[in-house]
Amino acid sequence: MESTTKPLDFIRAMVADDLRTGRHGGRVITRFPPEPNGYLHIGHAKSICLNFGIPQEFKDQAAAGARCNLRFDDTNPTTEEQEYIDAIKRDIRWLGFDWGEHEYYASDYFEQLYEWAIQLIKAGKAYVCDLSAEEISRTRGTLTQPGMPSPHRDRSVEENLDLFARMRKGEFPDGSRVLRAKIDMNSPNLNLRDPVMYRILHEEHPRTGTAWCIYPMYDYAHGQSDSIEKITHSLCTLEFEDHRPLYDWFIEQLGIFPSRQTEFNRLNLTHTIVTKRKLRTLVEKGHVRGWDDPRMPTLSALRRRGYPPAAIRAFCEGVGLSKREQTIEIARLEFHVREELNRTADRVMAVLDPLRLVVTNFSEGQVEQMEAVNNPEDAAAGKRTVPFSKDLYIERDDFMENPPAKFFRLAPGREVRLRYGYWVTCTDVVKDAAGNVVEVRCTYDPLTRGGDNPPDGRKVKGTIHWVSAEHALDAEVRLYDTLFSKEDPNDVPEGGDWLDNLNPDSLRIVKGAKVEPSLATARAGATFQFERLGYFCVDPDSESRRLVFNRTVTLKDSWAKGQKG
Repeated sequence: MESTTKPLDFIRAMVADDLRTGRHGGRVITRFPPEPNGYLHIGHAKSICLNFGIPQEFKDQAAAGARCNLRFDDTNPTTEEQEYIDAIKRDIRWLGFDWGEHEYYASDYFEQLYEWAIQLIKAGKAYVCDLSAEEISRTRGTLTQPGMPSPHRDRSVEENLDLFARMRKGEFPDGSRVLRAKIDMNSPNLNLRDPVMYRILHEEHPRTGTAWCIYPMYDYAHGQSDSIEKITHSLCTLEFEDHRPLYDWFIEQLGIFPSRQTEFNRLNLTHTIVTKRKLRTLVEKGHVRGWDDPRMPTLSALRRRGYPPAAIRAFCEGVGLSKREQTIEIARLEFHVREELNRTADRVMAVLDPLRLVVTNFSEGQVEQMEAVNNPEDAAAGKRTVPFSKDLYIERDDFMENPPAKFFRLAPGREVRLRYGYWVTCTDVVKDAAGNVVEVRCTYDPLTRGGDNPPDGRKVKGTIHWVSAEHALDAEVRLYDTLFSKEDPNDVPEGGDWLDNLNPDSLRIVKGAKVEPSLATARAGATFQFERLGYFCVDPDSESRRLVFNRTVTLKDSWAKGQKG
């Protein structure tokens, strides 16, 4: 690939040329091949969007069909679970893609992979090696030094066939023998220095049970699985670029369908870990509440936090593909989330830090229903009514007894607009024994119903939100920050631990919040804009008498000036 060519343009041109020349019989078949050893994260979303997106883009030009297979590369029974398989399928569908009937598993091909291994042994291209994993690593050499051939490299075909068959029967313990490809111990590409194809693992597999005690390595199973499924375009991340010669070597030696691998960069985000092994550590060590903790970068966590799938797709399209690794600012993802929620989320009023406001000239027991717009960006969203009464709650920081010059909210003697309500003027405050303001008293202007300007033409600069104290619902609100305080969580001094970069303030729980009564029937997953506060999502922990909301994202870019406000 030319360095001046963008990878996505290259892939599109490659697919278009293959269709034009009939190279694959008018077919476009890609695959998304996750290992079911953890939950999918935001980095996988980029690969999902690409692998499912390319067939969709070319479906009208592909006379013989275009699709993306979902294939689970389940070759390591020690880390794979049905829970992960189910979660992966759920996340892909949530993101907006479907594989139809094309769901496959590398374990479906174990017998064929075994037969192909025998074919390579017979051709003198594979041998059984008794070296330990440590010895194999030590004798593989370095980038500047060639490897040392295994003392078992020249075993006869007959001995290798016998030993490999006995490996399958379970006659040898774990780690005692492996099957290696016989390629080139002097190759400048370390991946070609007699890589391991099979290892012994006496472990039960989620799908095949105890039928096998030898399992193929990923580098061996991956390309052959692509070939079996007639994958026309194998789109992989950059860490597989150095593995491509091995991918091609197996296919060439076996003389099977020549799937073609093309690489693009991984998706990395600031303040974020996108390594399943480390994400598992966070879960297992209790640093988060689970794989779907809203601070995690997993798709299930982003869903729980309220991220719309359309925003994730737009983000993945926006960052594009590259042939070099790069780290994207998390603000870029949050931008797409705001853009989508601004269009789709209904507005409601909520007060996170309640301060009682009493409208002294409003009749006791009187309730008026005020008309409020659900979404000014979407006329079809309609309107709702919110109750207005004598006793209200406002945000504590919307009142100051001694305000600075540019404070335009409520203060003694000052008038403000209550959103959708009335204009009110502060006349008095009530304090507790410690001198803390516990109640603000105001009068209202009856000519400003709905927040309209009064007929005398006077102006106010401040508008604040509120809820009726009598009608408000209690809520717990979870305010999330980044899970890691450093832009690069892996940036640690020598001898340090990446876990030292965990942000101790990544979660703040507000238990005494008040929300308007329209949210009484809000279901888990529903997203709202709390006016003036941000976008929030109903958490599955919610109950009828105890609503729980997760802050999805703030209203404005908190990273705009390099620091959070």
